[in-house]
Amino acid sequence: MQHSAPWPLRMAWALVMAASAAGPAIATDYEVGDGPGMLAAIGDVPWEGLLPGDRVLIHWRAEPYREKWVLCRRGTEQAPIVVAGVPGPGGELPVIDGRDAVTRLELDFWNEARGVLKIGGANVPPDDLPGHLVVENLEIRSGRPPFTFTNHSGSIEPYANNAAAIYVEKAEHLIIRNCVLHDSGNGLFIGAFDGATQEILIERNWIFDNGIEGSYYEHNAYTAAIHITYQFNRMGRLRDGCGGNNLKDRSAGLVVRYNWIEDGNRQLDLVDAEDSQVLVNHPDYRRTFVYGNVLVEADGQGNSQIAHYGGDSGNLQDYRKGTLHFFHNTVVSTRSENTTLMRLSTNDEHADVRDNVVYTTADGAHLALLDSSGVMELRDSWLRAGWVVSHGSFEGTFVDDGGNLEGDDPGFSDLPAQDYSPAPASPLIDAGGELHPETVPDHEPVWQYCRHQSATPRPDDGARDLGAFEAGLLFSDGFDSGDTGRWSMTVP
Repeated sequence: MQHSAPWPLRMAWALVMAASAAGPAIATDYEVGDGPGMLAAIGDVPWEGLLPGDRVLIHWRAEPYREKWVLCRRGTEQAPIVVAGVPGPGGELPVIDGRDAVTRLELDFWNEARGVLKIGGANVPPDDLPGHLVVENLEIRSGRPPFTFTNHSGSIEPYANNAAAIYVEKAEHLIIRNCVLHDSGNGLFIGAFDGATQEILIERNWIFDNGIEGSYYEHNAYTAAIHITYQFNRMGRLRDGCGGNNLKDRSAGLVVRYNWIEDGNRQLDLVDAEDSQVLVNHPDYRRTFVYGNVLVEADGQGNSQIAHYGGDSGNLQDYRKGTLHFFHNTVVSTRSENTTLMRLSTNDEHADVRDNVVYTTADGAHLALLDSSGVMELRDSWLRAGWVVSHGSFEGTFVDDGGNLEGDDPGFSDLPAQDYSPAPASPLIDAGGELHPETVPDHEPVWQYCRHQSATPRPDDGARDLGAFEAGLLFSDGFDSGDTGRWSMTVP
């Protein structure tokens, strides 16, 4: 299975190469592929000896690479270690296939069954906290049962149910960008390692078609870290028969912004750091920011709740309890039955909800904002007329702070084509209110998602439109040749 990247990806690669050439001296380039002078296999790269500034450049070829390895080395801020795919002539990403994959014999690391690419945790290379790493432009797939691989000792071993295309045991200052992660137990798994894992950027990836049939415990993305940001990602439906969530997270300092997240048991499951008191006690644990996203729910897709915030371990004292800042999102549900915007686990969980669009194709009586508990403050949002606070017994607190609009039609540009930007006469235009003081200036919406895995600056005409988009821009008009510098984005 090959995925052709749009031409901006090829430009992105050119910019990476140019920026690297203009930056600090590079120790070594390891080129893998079928070209003259290249290493024939990923396993020919001396992974155990990579140094700051080294780059592993994996060139596209028609045949997938059936190899797996561990990345357990440190770069520096000025000279990160880069593992990058070099796209093919049509923008195709190099494919790393976990089925029948073989591990480089010189490596020695535990939990091989947990991932196709593992980051952190090894005997060879010597165990260290990997840091200042970039992994980009790779399609990584098929880390799950019933598939098997050959481990570092030469034995054939099956993947675990919770294996991932990319499994991060621990890391800091890690960027995963422009990757396609699919057909695995988890597309992406990141462990907190009791607070050692921190400063993670997940950007412009396509994560879909993951999970284990009949199980609720494997997800498109399952992460825990101190300071992790998801931005500009496309996250699609899980594998048929799989009950996991699209994005499940247990982090401190989580930011989810400008993503397209479609289907799953829930689109967002933001729960407690069940195995790390370091995260629970971190000052950013109780502040979570979700903004500028498109959250889409198809009929018959799992749980009726779009987002869950709080906890699921049963250890109530460790639940998130603080504030979920949920703003400038566009939520669209085509469920024929009920849709619930949010479940807050206890009455200690608080959601500040503003400047959103929440639309259901079913009539408004099928839309509830809350499940049974929690504190929600709502303002300056568009809602399907006839909405209710809860479809069941509600024991929390709901506060309508005003400025909300109701109707049967939010005035999307093209609902059937999933173009949720405001049409010229839309009531969403210029209807945005003030942002919460805790969200500015660091989390003011300055970008907007473009289909797919792209973005464009969000125009500022002095009055924000409701939802994830401003009117007047092409919905898929992302990075363009006249503004190539956008491809050097990091966390703003």
